[in-house]
Amino acid sequence: MEKEYLKLEQLTVYQLARKLSQVGWEVYLGMDWQTRKIIGDQFIEAVDSVGANIAEGFGRFHYLDKVKFYFNARGSLLESKHWLDLLEERDKIKKEQINNFTECYQNLHPALNGLIESVKNQKEKTLITND
Repeated sequence: MEKEYLKLEQLTVYQLARKLSQVGWEVYLGMDWQTRKIIGDQFIEAVDSVGANIAEGFGRFHYLDKVKFYFNARGSLLESKHWLDLLEERDKIKKEQINNFTECYQNLHPALNGLIESVKNQKEKTLITND
């Protein structure tokens, strides 16, 4: 019998990151050229980096590699919120877009923390089992 492995696309945290990228892209498309140049490019790069780092971490074998990329994903998530806050302060984003992004962010942040804890716990279980 062939063993089934969890696929990246099945991870809830990855699905949430992809949703955040969709919302982020909608925000980016609504920006004028100058806003894209000043804030938008950095905003969308940070948003898309969340899912990219989750994907890269998922593909790694060693737990330290996995956790490193998941921490990078969390850093990019916080960076994306920083850029969103600046867009809001400068009246460059619609209230509905802020709400959509914030909803995704609030779901993704604890899920990402849970993923990090899960990988750390797997490591500890492995160390205990191998002793």
